[in-house]
Amino acid sequence: MTNSNVNPITTALAWCQGWGDHREPQFAPEVLQNMRQALNNGEEVSIQVRSLVDQVKQLQNISPKYFPNTIQELQEQYAELWNQQTKVGLVYGGATKIKQYVFEAAKLSDIRGASALLDRINLIDIPAFFGHYDQGVKKSLTVEKWLKDNFPNLSNALIPELLIYYKGGNVLAFCPAALVDDLANAIERRYTEETLTANSCAVGQTFDLLEVRFGLLNNAENFWLDSYLKSNNYQNPLVESYFGSCKDTDGKTKSQQKLREAFAERKNFNELVTSLAIAFNQRRAGNVARDRPSRAYPPIFETHPYLVRDESDRRSAIFQAKELGDQPRMSEALARKRLIGQVAKRDANRQWYEKIGFDWVSRNEQIDSWVKKFTKFIEDSSSKLPYPQDLNIQETLSLREIGQISNGFVGYIYADGNNMGGYIQKYIQTPEQYRQFSDDIFEATEQSAYYALAQHLQPEIVDREMESGHNRKVLVHPFEIIAIGGDDVLIIVPADKALAIAETIGEKFEEILKSKGRYAIPEGKKPTKNSFQRYQNGYIKPSESILSTSLGVLITAENTPIYYAENLVNQLLKSAKEKAKYLKAKHGYHGGTIDFLSMKSVTMLSSNIKDFRKEGLTKENLRFYAAPYTLHEIGGLIEVVKTLKKANFPRSQLYQLRNLLENGKQTAIINYRYFRVRLKDGQSELKEHFEEAWCSAKTNDGNLAPWMSTDQKDAKDRTIYETIWRDLVDIYDFVEDTETVSEEMLEEVNS
Repeated sequence: MTNSNVNPITTALAWCQGWGDHREPQFAPEVLQNMRQALNNGEEVSIQVRSLVDQVKQLQNISPKYFPNTIQELQEQYAELWNQQTKVGLVYGGATKIKQYVFEAAKLSDIRGASALLDRINLIDIPAFFGHYDQGVKKSLTVEKWLKDNFPNLSNALIPELLIYYKGGNVLAFCPAALVDDLANAIERRYTEETLTANSCAVGQTFDLLEVRFGLLNNAENFWLDSYLKSNNYQNPLVESYFGSCKDTDGKTKSQQKLREAFAERKNFNELVTSLAIAFNQRRAGNVARDRPSRAYPPIFETHPYLVRDESDRRSAIFQAKELGDQPRMSEALARKRLIGQVAKRDANRQWYEKIGFDWVSRNEQIDSWVKKFTKFIEDSSSKLPYPQDLNIQETLSLREIGQISNGFVGYIYADGNNMGGYIQKYIQTPEQYRQFSDDIFEATEQSAYYALAQHLQPEIVDREMESGHNRKVLVHPFEIIAIGGDDVLIIVPADKALAIAETIGEKFEEILKSKGRYAIPEGKKPTKNSFQRYQNGYIKPSESILSTSLGVLITAENTPIYYAENLVNQLLKSAKEKAKYLKAKHGYHGGTIDFLSMKSVTMLSSNIKDFRKEGLTKENLRFYAAPYTLHEIGGLIEVVKTLKKANFPRSQLYQLRNLLENGKQTAIINYRYFRVRLKDGQSELKEHFEEAWCSAKTNDGNLAPWMSTDQKDAKDRTIYETIWRDLVDIYDFVEDTETVSEEMLEEVNS
């Protein structure tokens, strides 16, 4: 067991120093293992390695506030560390072009399998190189044997403490200096051998021990803080591109103290990671560096033009799985995706694969689907969440089953963190902080998704189409989690719950990070007013975490091609992130944003969403939409829909008002007021939740509804107006109250 008071990074650095600069360790393996055990237990190390450990501890004990003014000061203050010749290796790598691999297949089962296979490599196989296994994960003898057979030197050189992070889709780890290329090659080879077609990339570099604390030191000019401040070098455009602008927001030159802080923020462990990231991008682009070929383990496939292709139409088919209902033609790469998808879903119908005679044995490895992890989350949460846990609930097998719950429509939700790179650049400066940050973000991402699903969904009964051709009623978890990794989430849910789930994911993400006590918004950066929030009803909860997430939500028919839906929801996510960036820069808003599109009336777009809105939903200075929204605003939008339904607002008038928007601002205002005063019930509710909450005039007591004025101007310097009315109509059929599983439903399933 590792002593909780012992820093694992200390053990990792001591291990690299103890191993030395060669492929074989400079000390006997038992000496290094005893050192590791002693460090983890807080005990004295042997005399053989004590000087090395003392140097590492000296490095770790340097005050975070200390920063030398000159290189000479650093050399004199830490002469022993400066003269240390043993390098420390650092490796960074992972899968690339992930969406291309996951979404090249059209069927959900193959997409699910591709995602699960990448997750298994990233979350189980790569950590297993280091002998690290998360709680509940069985030890993988297969991976350990594979590593020993293919990279024998790595087997004894890697220990769990070397891992810095691996849960964000990429891995960052220390490594003995002489073995960085071996580890990088092992990562790339594992991805290629397991997936056959997924792209991956890994790079490694070696650094001095002191560079772990103060960033890159080996430059010919000895460029340091004194050189940065001398002769106004900080004004050099090249220097500014590296260390940041020398100007404050008011355009004046920063003070000497702020310039010192800007330099120090760059010169730390993060600079080493940046160096690796640059090398990673260069290798991914095909550039050859040092003695490594650009593609160490390229996949090789038959490309004869007249051979039958598999279902993805990418590779030659080698068999037809007649045992499966759709009798697909498959290549080996596609077969692995389908098989892993079945393993993750606990589908026992795998005879088709066994008949082929492949020697790939990864199907025997333990693979838990995200839904399985969701059920464990529910169990650990006991009675805190309204989601049942003692029922025989199965996982959905197709989008059709999810679509049954919401009249043939499903909702794609794609979430991604805001300003993660900027936060890392400014606040993450040590390996310990990298490890902590990675764990915190993954926990917040995963648990916010699980919480939102449990909060808004209940198990549902669906008609499952069996291979016999008959239908059978089954109780299912009404969602599909495609991927959770780092700060990304991609899930598919019933359309009528999509917006509420997205809102809760964003709110819970911030709440979890706030509870960590490490992500508070610095004083002076919090917004002082909430006037930028267009929905002014109710309590406007202030942002309390410096990090947040933006989400794209696409509501579409269940038979919409998944690759097409993924492309659209990705565009919506980018739009939401642009809105978050704008609100942060202009108003200091650090919270999440949501953009959505309902494709009930529009089945396909001939252009991208941005062009569609510009050309089809904009007329002069009028925008017939108001997306994207803040989290508070999306909650207000849902409330307006509920108010309209409660008031029995005639649906025909909803559509008529939407169509009248194009006739101009005044016409829409007059028609709205005419329809509103004729309502028998709900006038006061509509006035409170729509007119006063959304459409209040900013400079007088005039009536703008259904329009809202913005702080933007068009090319003719006219105020731009927007409206939520079209958005209301688009989601009107997709806002429902939460239902529970009734006793009658359970009896129907059990019968």
